[in-house]
Amino acid sequence: MTRSLLAFSAAALAEIGGCFAFWAWLRLGRSVWWIAPGLVSLALFAYLLTLVESEAAGRAYAAYGGVYVAASILWLWAVEGHRPDRFDLAGGAICLVGMAVILFAPRGH
Repeated sequence: MTRSLLAFSAAALAEIGGCFAFWAWLRLGRSVWWIAPGLVSLALFAYLLTLVESEAAGRAYAAYGGVYVAASILWLWAVEGHRPDRFDLAGGAICLVGMAVILFAPRGH
């Protein structure tokens, strides 16, 4: 469980950072060279998701979605300087609950 949460957290940072590199280039007028670290970051994201303790890739990806939403809200605040409102926070919390249900539910095998 701890390994999965660490992998999800690192994957979220890598994915958001990689996507933000493209955002910075295309929307903020930064240099095209922002793409290079962005691509490396996105490749790292894909690798990190393989470290999640799950028998099925789809389940790992679905659970990761909740972590991604919550991490994106933190990025909004920490990097972009926009304070999340109560709806951002509530939505992030709901997504994390959904992630926990998907990943940690007892399953009979």
